[in-house]
Amino acid sequence: MRAARSDTVADRPAVELVGLTKRYGSRTAVDQLDLQVRSGEVLGLLGPNGAGKTTTMQLLLGLARPTSGQVRVLGRRPGPGYLDQVGALLEGPGFYPALSGRANLRALATRAGVPRARVEEVLARVDLTGRAQDRYGRYSLGMKQRLGVAAALLKDPALVVLDEPTNGLDPQGMADMRATVRALAGAGCTVLLSSHLLGEVQQVCDRVAVMAHGRLRTVTTVAELRAQAGVRLRVRASPQAHADRVVADVAGPGPVAAEHAPRVTAALVRAGLEVHEVARVEPSLEEAFLALTGEGTGFPRNENEQEEVGDDAAVVAAH
Repeated sequence: MRAARSDTVADRPAVELVGLTKRYGSRTAVDQLDLQVRSGEVLGLLGPNGAGKTTTMQLLLGLARPTSGQVRVLGRRPGPGYLDQVGALLEGPGFYPALSGRANLRALATRAGVPRARVEEVLARVDLTGRAQDRYGRYSLGMKQRLGVAAALLKDPALVVLDEPTNGLDPQGMADMRATVRALAGAGCTVLLSSHLLGEVQQVCDRVAVMAHGRLRTVTTVAELRAQAGVRLRVRASPQAHADRVVADVAGPGPVAAEHAPRVTAALVRAGLEVHEVARVEPSLEEAFLALTGEGTGFPRNENEQEEVGDDAAVVAAH
């Protein structure tokens, strides 16, 4: 494990992107991106397909040249030794299919000047020790992903960049990956990750950077992002159609502010309706993204992000 960093290093942003722009002909993939990743945090890049997340990671890792703008990683500009303290898994892992997982990591360790003992440490961290002797070509997609993360951790990096780290993992594997990411942050490592699973971003990230059409829309916490979308007021009553009319009479058509809840409840009771529920409902991360960008996320929904609403329930947005 790395030695503790000095206060000066710890206070310095792990990643600084200033005016970062990447154009491919007439298409702008990343447009004037200004972003700082704090040292020791887990920051999630969130956005639909084509938002510029992977291109941003490529620019950060020197895999593509920016059209304009500046990149600084761990205080360094691109050049010799620029990525010495960086580990990455980008666009899926690539290994020799005929070699075992352990042999693949040992080959990488030799090239990177990493002690062989470190191979066993990272295999244990991603729970692959028991399958380390199996050929990589026989690994499942999830196992391949875990080996890719193990490779990213070989150099005990100060910054880890992960593109879709939970891709192909079963629920237990996803939980283990979340624990791995949080353990890295707890040890002082900075993690920058992208994911198409909104629930994963919500559970593991300290902050999220929302991108759309190559531009940065906001950098905030998940809680703050959801708060920006407002709170819904859920009303369950019988008969529901009558209840809907009462709600509209009290608060008017359209969005209903949360402070109307007491008045709505009283009006429903006065109308002689059987009231089952009047509750504040926090918006899902997907709904928050939609409210911010004005477009769909392109992401599948996660079970944790869906409200179970019966046929007799009305949900109205609140400011």
